[in-house]
Amino acid sequence: MSHNYPLNVSFKILAMAPQMSITDASGSLIYYVKQKMLKLKEAVTVFGDQAQTQPLYKISADRIIDFSARYNFADAAGTPLGGVKRQGMQSLWKARYDIFQGDEQSPALTISEENVAVRLADGCLNQIPIVGLFAGYFLNPSYLVARPDGTGVMRISKQPALFEGKFKIDRLVELDEFEEKRILLSLIMMTLLERVRG
Repeated sequence: MSHNYPLNVSFKILAMAPQMSITDASGSLIYYVKQKMLKLKEAVTVFGDQAQTQPLYKISADRIIDFSARYNFADAAGTPLGGVKRQGMQSLWKARYDIFQGDEQSPALTISEENVAVRLADGCLNQIPIVGLFAGYFLNPSYLVARPDGTGVMRISKQPALFEGKFKIDRLVELDEFEEKRILLSLIMMTLLERVRG
């Protein structure tokens, strides 16, 4: 089932445990995520409701606290759906993630930061008291999801906001249901991992 794009992501930065809600263009909630704090091995549950009574997907790291961990996706029944992996040391300068279909070792898609300078400036200015409150209005990083041939399929862009992170997800081409699901789960995990970098 395809969603009504663009999707809007709202990320509560000041909450003790990071919380994220994703709504479609009409404002209907699609996913709700609340990350558990102080876990050695990252585990995220994606719910279909804010009350967290309808678990839809699980995202779990394949190892304990590792910069290059692979995060595997499964539905509520435990059926594997693929995974996403940050490209280790390469991602220190420019964020890049590989999206995998099933257990395949070659990525089916990649997520790449489009402008490193914008993210670096945003991350630095956010650390300065008062100035950081307004930096998000002017500096908004974006990330492109692309196929191996370079064709862009989705884009996630940070939006101007105070006291929370706001992002917009645009679909650039038609996608099948499973590919769309893998991409959205990858963007959820990427946003959780990248939040401290702006």
